[in-house]
Amino acid sequence: MAKKHETQHGKNRISAWLKSAEGRSARIALIYMLAGSAWIVLSDLFAWEVTTDQHNVFQLSMVKGLLYVAATALLTYALVHATLKRVMESQETILTMNRALTESTEMYKGLSEAYGDRQALLESLINSIPDQIYYKDDALRYMGCNKAFCAFAGKDEESIRGLTDQEFLIGDLVGMYRRGDGECLSEGAMMRYEAVVVRDGETFYFDTIKTPCHGADGGIIGLIGVSRDVTARRLREERILYLSTHDPFTGLHNRTFLTEAMKRLDQAEFLPLTVMMGDINGLRLINDSLGHVRGDRVILAAANILRESLRAGDVLARTGGDEFTALLPGTDSGAARQIAESIRAACREHASSEDELRFVSMSLGWATKRDPEEPMEAVRKSAEDAMYRRKIFEQRSLHSSILTSIKKTMLEKSDETEAHAERLAELSTRLGRELGIPEEDLVALELLSTLHDIGKISVDKNILTKAEKLTESDWEEIKKHPQVGYRIAQASPELMHISEYILSHHEQWDGKGYPRGLAGAAIPLLARVLSVVDAFDAMTQDRAYRKAMPVEAALREIEKSAGTQFDPAVARAFLRLMARDGREDAMKA
Repeated sequence: MAKKHETQHGKNRISAWLKSAEGRSARIALIYMLAGSAWIVLSDLFAWEVTTDQHNVFQLSMVKGLLYVAATALLTYALVHATLKRVMESQETILTMNRALTESTEMYKGLSEAYGDRQALLESLINSIPDQIYYKDDALRYMGCNKAFCAFAGKDEESIRGLTDQEFLIGDLVGMYRRGDGECLSEGAMMRYEAVVVRDGETFYFDTIKTPCHGADGGIIGLIGVSRDVTARRLREERILYLSTHDPFTGLHNRTFLTEAMKRLDQAEFLPLTVMMGDINGLRLINDSLGHVRGDRVILAAANILRESLRAGDVLARTGGDEFTALLPGTDSGAARQIAESIRAACREHASSEDELRFVSMSLGWATKRDPEEPMEAVRKSAEDAMYRRKIFEQRSLHSSILTSIKKTMLEKSDETEAHAERLAELSTRLGRELGIPEEDLVALELLSTLHDIGKISVDKNILTKAEKLTESDWEEIKKHPQVGYRIAQASPELMHISEYILSHHEQWDGKGYPRGLAGAAIPLLARVLSVVDAFDAMTQDRAYRKAMPVEAALREIEKSAGTQFDPAVARAFLRLMARDGREDAMKA
């Protein structure tokens, strides 16, 4: 068997050799040798058969030699011609191929330049994209990335190329970039997910897409990842969601959340369920007297007191400007009363602080649901009614407390004293009797004399106590105090009846006063009376910016300004009073 195989192998080698160029040449030479030998032998035999004459044999030999030469010449010509023809054709073919190669080279050069331009354009495009773009092979080693990825990773592309995530990333970054890689490669499908990364204490959100890359044979050779930073969008969404359920000022829940919580807690397992409502007392008065900044501080203080007084599981919401509502699951009326007392105690504790306005007061009311069939809205309404009944009861005493605090603050901020207020009250009452003003109006006049400048609580203390001449802007600020005082009085039932007088006490008879420019009898009488007395006392008392004027000089100014600054009838009555009783008697403390 082996011998047969060797024989066949030898035949194959011989056949292959004969087909080669050397084999073809040897074959031609062999054929020529055999043909030539056969011609010589056969032609000689033929000649001897035809004749035995040596001469004839010689002639025949010459003829057959010439014929042989002619035949070989023709054969040589044919072979050479065929060879040269093939050579010429080969040269033409080579020239054609060279021309084609040159053209191909030029075309390749053009294509290479175009490819380089497109590659540069593609790289510029990828690097201009703010999203992080990166490429990995099937072993999850980085093949490249854009500048956004480099910036976030803190490395350049050359340093990243060839590495895995574990080799250059730290912490949550490894998990973010590796997440979905295996599934993307194994499943051959696009993956999309949101990744959360905490870096240097800051939270980032990324919308990530990973797509498999296929080679020419259709197999997966790697993946492309795109990670978009959606932190700003996510924070906006969270903020919108937060604002939909929270009060942005206090941070408490809002009415929308409370409504949903009432539905959620309206279950038998949460009974007894108490609804407690609270309302800040005197907030309008505080806003009008001390400004909305101070009013906002009171709202925040109330919110904090409520937040700290309630328990885990209770729901607290700000349901109005000065109104709060709490849901207390598993709480009966007795437990609710204890919570209310703790809230009131916290308000009293706050009142001991060194704040300019030293109290926070809330009216509280509550109602308890015990029957599963009782509507929650009915319970809330009962709690609201209880709160308002309490508020009416507490309102008057609260306003008195607020006014006392405001008055004290006013005297602390300005150079005016209790003695000044007492002098005005005494002298204005005497002047009122001189003018025949009814007794009931004299009571209002006395209160007006004490609180006419209550609006100065809104003026900067530095302006009120300024020793040098006031600037135009200083005067504009001071001239606002009648309006502030008016709003304070309007917000308080105890002062409402003198609010118009407070607003008008700087008006002048000739219409050149402020804030409304009233003239003549359009100015309320009590305001005209106070205007004269207040001007006299101001002129005869030391101030930070000047010394007191002598009484006689002050009286001359009153007389001079009658009919312009002051009501002439009121000015004359004041001059009569002073001439009859004397300043010391009229102005006794």
